[in-house]
Amino acid sequence: MENLTEKEWYELIASVENPIVLDVRTPLEYLLGRIEFAQLVDFNPTDRFVLEVDKLDREGHYFIYCKSGHRSFDACLLMSQMGFKNTYNLLGGIVEWKGKTVR
Repeated sequence: MENLTEKEWYELIASVENPIVLDVRTPLEYLLGRIEFAQLVDFNPTDRFVLEVDKLDREGHYFIYCKSGHRSFDACLLMSQMGFKNTYNLLGGIVEWKGKTVR
């Protein structure tokens, strides 16, 4: 698990094959605006989150964000404990995101 600034996020996402962006906010937060190409996997409740991410390839590169960086930190930590090798938390979350967002 790594914490990344927005600049580091952009650089790493461009350098890996098949990056996967996960938005771990609520469905309502997701509808209000998201980072392009993000897939919604709500972190709460955590047991449902675990069931969803358990279906994913543990060798993939997962770029994870939330509103402020706290839920995504917890999501990265949990995924790492589940055996995911490459999880990246966006520091500051979407609140501090300066890049493009979509609805």
